[in-house]
Amino acid sequence: MTDRIFFNKNRNPYRTYFTSLRILILLFLYGSCFSQSDTLKLREQIIALANIGSCGSAYYSANGQEIIFISNMSGSPQIWKIPSSGGWPVQLTAFTDPVTAMTPSPKANIIAFQLAPGGGLNTQIYIMKSDGSEVTQITKGGKTNNFFGVWSKDGSLLSFGSNEQNETGVDFFIYNVAKAKYNLEVKSKGIGGITDFSGDNNKVLFTKLASRGSNDLYLYDLKTKQQKLLTEHVGPGNFFGKLTNSGEVYLGSDKDRDLIAFGIWQNNNIKILSEKDNIELAGLTLNKAGSIAVLGWNESGRSKITLYDLKAKEEISQLSLPFELSSNFSFSPDDNNIVFTGSGSKEPSNIWTYSMQSKQFKKVTDSPHPGVQLNKFVAPELVTFTSFDGLKLSGWLYKPSHGDAPFPTVISFHGGPEGQSVPTLNPTAQALSKEGIAFFLPNVRGSTGFGKKFVNLDNGPLRVNSVKDIKACYDYLISSGTSKKGAIGIMGGSYGGYMVMAGVTEYPDMFAAGANLFGVVNFETFFKKTEPWMAAISTIEYGDPATQADMLKQLSPIHKASLINTPLLVQHGANDTNVPVIEAEQVVDALKKNNIPVHYTLFPDEGHGWRKTKNRITSTVEIVDWFIKYLK
Repeated sequence: MTDRIFFNKNRNPYRTYFTSLRILILLFLYGSCFSQSDTLKLREQIIALANIGSCGSAYYSANGQEIIFISNMSGSPQIWKIPSSGGWPVQLTAFTDPVTAMTPSPKANIIAFQLAPGGGLNTQIYIMKSDGSEVTQITKGGKTNNFFGVWSKDGSLLSFGSNEQNETGVDFFIYNVAKAKYNLEVKSKGIGGITDFSGDNNKVLFTKLASRGSNDLYLYDLKTKQQKLLTEHVGPGNFFGKLTNSGEVYLGSDKDRDLIAFGIWQNNNIKILSEKDNIELAGLTLNKAGSIAVLGWNESGRSKITLYDLKAKEEISQLSLPFELSSNFSFSPDDNNIVFTGSGSKEPSNIWTYSMQSKQFKKVTDSPHPGVQLNKFVAPELVTFTSFDGLKLSGWLYKPSHGDAPFPTVISFHGGPEGQSVPTLNPTAQALSKEGIAFFLPNVRGSTGFGKKFVNLDNGPLRVNSVKDIKACYDYLISSGTSKKGAIGIMGGSYGGYMVMAGVTEYPDMFAAGANLFGVVNFETFFKKTEPWMAAISTIEYGDPATQADMLKQLSPIHKASLINTPLLVQHGANDTNVPVIEAEQVVDALKKNNIPVHYTLFPDEGHGWRKTKNRITSTVEIVDWFIKYLK
């Protein structure tokens, strides 16, 4: 076992404490296993994989001399900074709770960030000096849900969303740094937030989503308090955008089209400037001068990045990324460099830069992966297949590098349901593949990235078709010779947990084991116990409990729990207000009543998902152990 250099080994090297930390975790969690060398070796491998760190959400400081980012190097996501030319990193925060969002002021030595008490959704907004001092909470605390926004271009104003005055929605507030106070600007039905300020701070662009699957963009005058709808449309629609200093609105839009494209709002209409065949626009960033746009495209889950000249109105280059995924692009103050997050199936989440002058990429961080050889990882293959009604589906398949098919296999469903499985560095997939177990990440109907028609194919009563896609995934794996019948498992988190429960109730003899991570199991209790704003925006996606209670009952797996034959692992966060703990408790109680094997882990310091390294390790070890036990 060797020490690792956390940051780029070509810079100032220093020894990390991860070797000793890993030993302590082993002693604490798995001391009883040391008598069995094979078990210990397996546990060490799983822990090392789950312990892989991440760096992301990077921005340049106001003077461009530093890059400020979020990393879980300390065991929990916190704020760090490093000289933009490379060097020694400095940790700026060390809270018990995780930092979930962060942006430095574009003009002053101030950093705004979002902290999640207990890992839950009652996040609070803070500001501090760029050296980590003078931390000040600007939101009221308590059970209010606050959502991080954006800085004005001059750094005098900071936007955020909050439900402090609106239980069933998120209103938009603006914090004045000089006055150290905030005011309500826009009352909102639904959720959303301010996405940009004009250069003179007279106008803001904001997004409002009243129902999942459809939002709108508005231009709002801060002086006259008048708002103008920019994206009037019928049916579902997806829009996001940015403002230049002069007030031009550039946006992503799928109005009157299926796939999101890049355009400009002009003459009370949206003019498309750039579009791709079978590829959706996933994000856009403008440089400070308002002359160049970075466009991020989604091609079946992989990232493609293009640079677009806003003056000439033409694409000027496509960047050849050294990994599969990229996100969170931001320009340096002089517009000469771009900082962003890069990751992939063999690349941990790291901070990268791109020089507009030299056209070269530079890796700024090297996220810790002690004891792990990344080049030995299995890369997933993109596969396609058809469902029961002929609909084309796809997914990412991790096959073991040793042994012969058919393999024991785990099917893992993403959350959302408006989410997407992409080729990430997946510790569970890599750990299982080492044990000869394949791992399949499908994108069934309802997934994003494939157009607005596809993402809306599971709404309300159509959810039964998405559940039928579970069997289509199973049938593909068997018919292709990939997987071994009788040795297939199912797992998923959040909505993916719902798919697990739907799979083991609708197809009780199909799966040998399952893992339900903070999943919905009963739409009646979900709507009653989740955050009111979450319930309000979910009635189109799932169904309206006021008018469609019978349908929601039929779609709730808990009412078919007596059919479950599949041993289940259940994991949940105690502070989860999105999918409340009662969802897990119902599953555990039902399986115990029916004498079906069930193991339940409740994380007391997590919300909707795991942010702390120790909990990610525990979760991954339990999942891998569970599937090895029942699939091999």
